[in-house]
Amino acid sequence: MQTIDPQSWKKDLPEFKEKTEAFYAGELDKGAYKGFSGFYGSYAQKGGKASMLRLRMTAGRVTKERLRFAADSIRRYEVARVHFTTCQTIQFHDLGPEAVCGIMEQALDAGIVTMGGGGDYPRNVMCSPLSGVEKDEYFDVLPWAEAAGDYLMNFIKAKKMPRKLKVGFSNSPKNLTHATYRDLGFVAREDGKFDVYSAGGLGNNPRFGVKVAEAALPEDICYYIKAMWLTFIAYGDYENRGRARTRYMQEILGSPEKYKEAYGEKLKEAFEGGEDLKIHVSAGQAAKQGDGSAVSGPRVIEQKQPGLYAVIWHPIGGQPALKNLCALSDAVQGMEDVEMRLAPDETAYIINLTGDEAKKVLEITEDSAASLFETSVSCIGASICQIGARDSQALLAACVEAVRAAALPDGALPQIHISGCPSSCGTHQTGLIGFRGAAKIVDKKPQSAFMLYVGGCDIQGEEAMGGELGTILETQIPEFLVELGKTVAASGMDYAGWKKANPDGVKDLAAKYVA
Repeated sequence: MQTIDPQSWKKDLPEFKEKTEAFYAGELDKGAYKGFSGFYGSYAQKGGKASMLRLRMTAGRVTKERLRFAADSIRRYEVARVHFTTCQTIQFHDLGPEAVCGIMEQALDAGIVTMGGGGDYPRNVMCSPLSGVEKDEYFDVLPWAEAAGDYLMNFIKAKKMPRKLKVGFSNSPKNLTHATYRDLGFVAREDGKFDVYSAGGLGNNPRFGVKVAEAALPEDICYYIKAMWLTFIAYGDYENRGRARTRYMQEILGSPEKYKEAYGEKLKEAFEGGEDLKIHVSAGQAAKQGDGSAVSGPRVIEQKQPGLYAVIWHPIGGQPALKNLCALSDAVQGMEDVEMRLAPDETAYIINLTGDEAKKVLEITEDSAASLFETSVSCIGASICQIGARDSQALLAACVEAVRAAALPDGALPQIHISGCPSSCGTHQTGLIGFRGAAKIVDKKPQSAFMLYVGGCDIQGEEAMGGELGTILETQIPEFLVELGKTVAASGMDYAGWKKANPDGVKDLAAKYVA
């Protein structure tokens, strides 16, 4: 399997610098710059006065070296905002032209590639964040996810696909990476093999993936990726960008069954093409052992390695306090085998800690969510995103403030998911409760609002899209959630138990808000 040296991307950087300078000088319009800059993993933010840069963290893995690069860049360029994304990347925001160009180039020296982070390219490969350390996982899928990430970089300059391609790996039925409804998903089995799902995705025309293969050998995954690429360029819609994602191929080819047949033909072609795509990797075992120190608490997870722990860090809205992120980097540099793993719900896990090391990390990450509700997910929102309709981050902040003021018990409200637009970057469609940016007419004038979704699920075998209940004014959503939380708390149950006992409870309570 051929891999690409990160340094080789440097030859593409002079053109980015030239076009970026032209954009900020007013010589290149926003649309033209967006079409160009996505290849580099960068976009201009809303208003065109600053840029964002997406740092690929393949499989959500942030080694100590990558974390140090992030911290050094924050300090050197005075980065004002960082976001842990739902695709397990780190985004820098509010960058000027000098910063975005400088960080992009220096990232390559640290082995971090931004190319293909936007536009119609393979995106960051996703992976269950605790793969390799989780007690109940089927097997460690991280080495295979990293190998897939390396292989997919070969397609960035290959024949252009109709749209982007998202690939995910899951180590258990928890399905945290939504591997059963990605463009291509590898789902671990108890026998050490993968079931393969394809042509799924959220957003407009959401679809769960089609199971296209069972019991695939891990060493063969690149053949399945090659088949996905061949299928996409053969049957994807190059004419209508709105229908160009892989999930539309289920309709284009007539049915999920017809799609499976078409994919199977391309898989046969990939295997018989003569290209050696076998992967030769194995799960790495950390040499580190516990030192006898112990720790416990709501933000601590015992790893399957005796005496080692993972610490949960969920900054509100996935936006960490920068002083804490930098302090974490400083602290872990001297800790053996410690690294950070990013999760699709914007959580970060710091793994391979002894008890005493975990206590230090807990203190540094004091800005973490204090309840299940505070771990709620939000895209970056319309104040920054060019295509965002509503400010999802502002809504989440308002809801957290209201719920804290109401002193609701932990568990009275679930983790909610907020997307500023139909793209579903906040995965609102499969959350227990989701909100999607919208508008509501009041006194003949459109007002900022969000569509309410209820009943989604991402667990393998239980996947469900949430149903739309109606549109709520943005200003009323904190009040609605507080009322819901008080109702649940009064029952003496948590939200899951209350919802099971009252299937229409949310609908009934929301009626006056969506009227």
